[in-house]
Amino acid sequence: MSVRAAIREPSGRNGTALAFGGALVAAACFAACGGSTGAPKSAALAAPGGPGEPRSNVRRADYAGSASCAPCHAKEYDAWQRSPMRRMTRSLAQTSVHAPFDGRSFGFKTDEAWMEQRDGRDFVRLRPADGDERLYLVTKVIGGRYREDFVGREVDAENPFGAALDEERVLPLSWVISRREPRYKGYSVMVPERHGLEAGLVWKRACIFCHNTTSGLSVLYDDLYGPKAPSYQGSTSNELPPDKAFRYTVTDPARLRGALADELAALGAHAPLPKDAHEALAVAADVTLERFEESTLIELGIGCEACHGGSREHVQNPRGVRPSFALDSDFLGVTNAHGDTPSRAENINRTCAKCHTVLFSRYPYTWEGHTRKRSPGGSSTNSGEARDFLLGGCSHELTCTSCHDPHTEDAPEALAKLAEPASNGVCTSCHAEFRGEAATAAHSHHPAASAGSACVACHMPKKNMGLNYELVRYHRIGSPTDTERVEGDRPLECALCHADRSVDQIVSTMERWWNKHYDRRGLERLYGADLRKNPLEMTLMGGKPHERAVAANVLAHAGRTDELANIAAILDDEYPLVRYFGKAALERLTGVPLPLDMNASGQETRAAAERWLDARANKSSR
Repeated sequence: MSVRAAIREPSGRNGTALAFGGALVAAACFAACGGSTGAPKSAALAAPGGPGEPRSNVRRADYAGSASCAPCHAKEYDAWQRSPMRRMTRSLAQTSVHAPFDGRSFGFKTDEAWMEQRDGRDFVRLRPADGDERLYLVTKVIGGRYREDFVGREVDAENPFGAALDEERVLPLSWVISRREPRYKGYSVMVPERHGLEAGLVWKRACIFCHNTTSGLSVLYDDLYGPKAPSYQGSTSNELPPDKAFRYTVTDPARLRGALADELAALGAHAPLPKDAHEALAVAADVTLERFEESTLIELGIGCEACHGGSREHVQNPRGVRPSFALDSDFLGVTNAHGDTPSRAENINRTCAKCHTVLFSRYPYTWEGHTRKRSPGGSSTNSGEARDFLLGGCSHELTCTSCHDPHTEDAPEALAKLAEPASNGVCTSCHAEFRGEAATAAHSHHPAASAGSACVACHMPKKNMGLNYELVRYHRIGSPTDTERVEGDRPLECALCHADRSVDQIVSTMERWWNKHYDRRGLERLYGADLRKNPLEMTLMGGKPHERAVAANVLAHAGRTDELANIAAILDDEYPLVRYFGKAALERLTGVPLPLDMNASGQETRAAAERWLDARANKSSR
């Protein structure tokens, strides 16, 4: 028996012994990465006369709570309270939602669900075709910017306000705010077609860590452990290659054990920890997986210290200690991939990547022609932005906050301006050789005032699947001329703007302008033997699922009504998110909503779309 399995808590809430070890992590938790070597970062305070960093900002006792920030930082605090991140997880009893729990039904395959109210409380009632009806009292809402997800506990239909029959689970319905319609919860990411409605993972073992505020230490167990660490709620899926990953080191095993003991005591576990640091970290992960509860969060939702770190020392000594984005502690050290102390920018970006880091689901493909299991590239959906940014070459100096206001919701018009030449200063503050219209035009080979000379437009193209069935910017800063992208991904990134050009036209132009050379045989494997074909059209017909979604969207925005039939063909893709992008593209091209049941099988959805298009064509020809 392992040391972990041998440690027992004297008794649990139900009077039975609770084992710490041996639990398997839920599917939503992700495998660990990160090494176990590297020099420690100094946690010493700065010399008198200037504010210094805290001695410790990762232990539970280091946290003061967001309310302590309000007196001095009222403007930021007020904006933050209204922001999407702060509202990421909310108790339904203390908030309002967009979703109308008015008795409406939601049919999914042969199953059905109802969103209803009883005595002013919201419920989801599930009736599977091959099982018993179940009633869930909705307790929490997750999100609220583009969609709302829900958490609830099963209750007795005859006594819905009585004792819960199960732990809180993620419910299978989302409410899409812009379209005012329900949708199967998992279909915002690249999951394969589902065949029925059922409550999902236990909430406290699934999405609780990214969507709420926990102590900094509690998300580091796997990073400090190193390879083959146990998976738990704090595991991440950043899967950064060795030349990009941060390295975490235990610098004082005894103090680490003390910190772990304090954290686990807050979870109700008081048994002695093993002396070996690896074993102690493994115990901490297992205990956290089994025992972490809402009551043991630092805060429900994203609080100030989710980003700024434990700030009790700052609250107690505002002039002498400032909050730090670095991990400050007397028992751990952090370096970047090169063994150096991380820059301030790297620490900020690592902070964002704690949550904006996932390659969601088991979808095998990533950008740069890679796969999740072998040298993963960038994510093709939203929510991996910070991880993708760390993959690029600018994250040592540039920060996420260079473009995004972390305290409020970015205005769409402000984000749009970043992709205009007037905003190139964000990039040319480092890349001085491209300052000025002449230098910009010489580099881009486009007129200096045109969209083709906007740094963001070319180096962060819109090719990731967003939550509202439109493309959003890919945050791995690179070039559309990078060999890895040209020869590994479809469609060519230049085709996102130049939708009328052939593969050969685009590639030959890149070779001429930027002194490049690309493997024509490799391109033929992507697009077919005739490189005079349009890369968007060829991607739509033969690309990977995420690539087909991109091609459909771009062709729709280009007004390519001649591609209606080919776009309709992706409505039977095995990934429903791709189907939603296909439907949105058809609606943009035709100008009307399509009467499609998106919860039917892919084959049925495609057939219904093709019948609708045939009827439309016949009607217009009369």
